[in-house]
Amino acid sequence: MRADTQKAIENDDALLVAFAAGSPDAARQLAAHHLPRVYAVALRMLGQQSEAEDVAQEAMLRLWNVAPDWQPGRAQLSTWLYRVASNLATDRLRARQRNRPAGEGAVEALADTSPGVEQNLIAAERDGALHRAIAALPARQKLAITLRHFEELGQQDIAEAMDTTVEAVESLLGRARRALATMLAPIAPLAATGRQKTSRPLAIPKARVE
Repeated sequence: MRADTQKAIENDDALLVAFAAGSPDAARQLAAHHLPRVYAVALRMLGQQSEAEDVAQEAMLRLWNVAPDWQPGRAQLSTWLYRVASNLATDRLRARQRNRPAGEGAVEALADTSPGVEQNLIAAERDGALHRAIAALPARQKLAITLRHFEELGQQDIAEAMDTTVEAVESLLGRARRALATMLAPIAPLAATGRQKTSRPLAIPKARVE
């Protein structure tokens, strides 16, 4: 483990112990560091700001509740929060699926195909393609991709956050990357057609070498 990572873990542990002892400043420091990252993971999974905010706040509330019983060194605080947030987000995704009316989500064709509108649609498609593709992944694949490529966690940390093995994480990432490649393949010809009028090229982040 890198020295700066170890220092961050020890600092989190010390702050949580201080919070349990009644320090409001410790709570502010923990929230300032972890709440935005937990919110980002929830937003990637849920795609809705209000729900992501609810999940992030609930995850932090659960952290405050366990603070008196927290045992420094047994778990990495950030990993613990990711696990809680991902479980809360997965529960919401399942509830959505149960409550979704039949036929909802069908895509309607766009009638206006004038050149200006077409170029705007191509640009919007390229900018939003990766986000929509990730949103369409199964919950655990979506979480693995989010933690790996956007939160830049190593596979061991992802395994701990998802309460699984490194081998299972590798499998989830592999399946997710193949699914993303398949979903994004039809976008490439459109992107080439409108290249001069669109924004930056679409790219899937590559995994770092462990």
